[in-house]
Amino acid sequence: MRSRGFTLVEMLVVLAMMGVLAAAARPLLEIATQRAREQELRAGLRTLRGAIDAYKRAAEAGNIAQAPDDSGYPPNLPALINGVRDAKSADGRKLYFLRRLPRDPFADNALPPEQTWGLRSADSPPDEPRAGRDVFDVYSRSERRAIDGTRLGDW
Repeated sequence: MRSRGFTLVEMLVVLAMMGVLAAAARPLLEIATQRAREQELRAGLRTLRGAIDAYKRAAEAGNIAQAPDDSGYPPNLPALINGVRDAKSADGRKLYFLRRLPRDPFADNALPPEQTWGLRSADSPPDEPRAGRDVFDVYSRSERRAIDGTRLGDW
């Protein structure tokens, strides 16, 4: 009479095959995770840069009061969320450029979103970005490399 079930050898063969499949799938999972974070970074940069440009256009149109030596760019990232008074509005209406500030997906999750981005002021050179009186551009502070080999901070 033959008993039902698996032998020890059959179980070991199945476990070995599952181990090989899991080892082959792990790099694909890491690449998919990296690609998703890179897409989130691109979307965050696009959103922030669009809001900075909209602020600049509003300043050039006279909707934002500014001093003669101001560049017309926002003084900081929270100004895009908190809004600024519309200079052309009689009732003190505010202009808002973002609902929420996106965060850099490669930054530490403990940091608030405005501290995850590197800031470049209008008077800093493109090859050596530094913060200043305004926010001309944003970039990732991450030293990591993208899947295509470029530095994330250069995007």
